[in-house]
Amino acid sequence: MRIVLFQPDIPQNTGNIIRLAACFDINLDIIEPAGFFFDEKKIKRSVMDYYKFVRIKKHLDWYDFCTWSNKNNYRLILITTKGLKKYTDYSFKKNDLIIFGRESQGVPAEVHNSVNERLFIPMKKGLRSLNVSSAAAIIIGEASRQLGLF
Repeated sequence: MRIVLFQPDIPQNTGNIIRLAACFDINLDIIEPAGFFFDEKKIKRSVMDYYKFVRIKKHLDWYDFCTWSNKNNYRLILITTKGLKKYTDYSFKKNDLIIFGRESQGVPAEVHNSVNERLFIPMKKGLRSLNVSSAAAIIIGEASRQLGLF
């Protein structure tokens, strides 16, 4: 299982997710372009010293990422408010790439149409979405529980 960030645009959220990946010993993939530079002070502050504990792979774009994921036989699992199935009704597998979209725009139709599964986190009606790092923590916690990773 790996965490995937599609074109992240808020460095503090990415920093929190890097810490999450480090604490759960999960690899992190970042699909470029990001909306910030990784040497920015904002991301360094949120990552603290956890950066050395996580393995990060960057992909040039969605096409590059899809080529790599197909070659390695991964399943693409998108977490989205437009999901078709509750994340608690899904059986996570070790070869899942769990994709989170941009904070400002989610993911384009091309991504929605390319994934194996679209999952959502149930929440109060009328609200748009959770913070992406909060959503990642919820999903990674459940996936790790199911897979017996802790």
